[in-house]
Amino acid sequence: MSLTTGPQVVVAGYLVRCPLGGFAWQVAHFLLGLRALGCRVFFYEDSAYDAKAFVPGAEGGDVYTRGAAAAERFLLARGLADRWAFHDAAADRWFGSGRDMARAALADADLFINLGGVNRVPRAARPRAVSAYVDLDPGVTQARLAAGDPVLDALVGEHDCLFSFGERIGRSGCGVPTAGRTWRPLRQPVVPELWEPLPSDAAAPFTTIGTWDVDGRDVTVGGETFTWRKRVEWMRILDLPRRTGMPFRLAMNVAHHPEDRRRLEAHGWDVVDPIALSADPARYRAFIRTSRGEFTTAKDVNVRLQSGWFSDRAACYLAAGRPVVTQDTGFGERIPTGHGLHAFRTPEEAAEAIARVVDDYAREVVAARELATACFAPERTLAPLLAVAR
Repeated sequence: MSLTTGPQVVVAGYLVRCPLGGFAWQVAHFLLGLRALGCRVFFYEDSAYDAKAFVPGAEGGDVYTRGAAAAERFLLARGLADRWAFHDAAADRWFGSGRDMARAALADADLFINLGGVNRVPRAARPRAVSAYVDLDPGVTQARLAAGDPVLDALVGEHDCLFSFGERIGRSGCGVPTAGRTWRPLRQPVVPELWEPLPSDAAAPFTTIGTWDVDGRDVTVGGETFTWRKRVEWMRILDLPRRTGMPFRLAMNVAHHPEDRRRLEAHGWDVVDPIALSADPARYRAFIRTSRGEFTTAKDVNVRLQSGWFSDRAACYLAAGRPVVTQDTGFGERIPTGHGLHAFRTPEEAAEAIARVVDDYAREVVAARELATACFAPERTLAPLLAVAR
């Protein structure tokens, strides 16, 4: 399909309100992946449904203006300067391509993709489009629906089909409730050209970037509480630096947990500020590309419910030719493990996986890149979304 005759796809997501590296690259991979497949793409965001924003450096100032400027710089560098719009609903201000182009893009859309449900666009504004809800937080979303959350239920109900990064939902052995809905498996696309591998540095640490602890995201399934925290799992592998003799660097928000930080550092973990890295998407990417690999845990909700979730950040590490050792959520059913990607369940398995990566690092680097190309390339991961478009 040519760029002028392919389907019009509007991706609604979270960028102006939070222009951090992880969000920025996630949006870029969808937009650029769809464009590479011949689609006409447009990014849309507004504050009507969710006005919360986190824009570093904008504390006490005009958060949306600063967020829009950051989004514009990022999208301009990706060749998307005139293919986005943000609406500050409270002040009725438009940024990017403006109101008329945004409304025209929505009205002409063949496919509307709502990433994470952080935007609520009425069907009347997208009358032609097949609408796809993409669940980015498997387990949490379904548990809230099963518990009868009326706001989320109404939002999800405004879409024609539901996709989830929890690729095992509805399958045997997965404890995530379906909440009476069909969840189609979906995987984060990654554009390999954005993550060309750099020469490896034997002294580089294993790293990760993420959220240590977040309040208010616990859910109950079958009378049991599950948390949206990595802290729970990390405390089980505190002595990994001692076990392996390797350096590890965590970019995690432990500033408000001084006792946790002291424990991590006492066990050999180098803890750095994630916001300083993520505020600039280029710096975020450089952090990944100059690492030895990624080591990380998963959130309790995905580990114990075995949702099959796989981190889009981990996919970026793989695309950068950086091996990944991550906690098992059941993703191995659909993504090959053993070379380039290793899943662990116990501290002993984590240490063994690190040793395998270090002992055969040259092979692991090649395997990581090959896995990213085979399993996360847009032509594979975005096919289910394009298949539902008219």
